[in-house]
Amino acid sequence: MDQLDQLLTAQDLALHLEVPVATVYAWRHRRQGPPGFKIGRHLRYRARDVEQWILDLVEENVVPLNGA
Repeated sequence: MDQLDQLLTAQDLALHLEVPVATVYAWRHRRQGPPGFKIGRHLRYRARDVEQWILDLVEENVVPLNGA
């Protein structure tokens, strides 16, 4: 399995991002975090979706050099 095809639990995601598990669940509740999905009762995140979410956050927070 490709590294980016890996499925992460909420706990895995919290460890990866170095945030509390409660933050991961709060993001999901507020629809602010990376996209996740349920398999039965189990919440999972695709590693590729998490990485894209991080890239999108970085893009949103880049300050243009011309100050515009």
